[in-house]
Amino acid sequence: MRPEEKVACARAMQDNPLFSALMDEMEKLAVDQCVNAKPIDHDTRAAMAAEVRAIRRFRQKIRGLIEDASAPSPVAPA
Repeated sequence: MRPEEKVACARAMQDNPLFSALMDEMEKLAVDQCVNAKPIDHDTRAAMAAEVRAIRRFRQKIRGLIEDASAPSPVAPA
């Protein structure tokens, strides 16, 4: 996949209200499960915290692709 195609797909995902709603719902569910896990249930808490981190990293990757494409490219002096 060419860089332009990646940026176009990233923009489409970011602009899609269903994508945003699903990601918000997944993140909220994972946070709720992490917070509401039993005090001795370290495995569930760790798994849900990892899921939240993965969702946030994925969103940041999409934003990063778009921002990098929007940033002016440095021009080397001739």
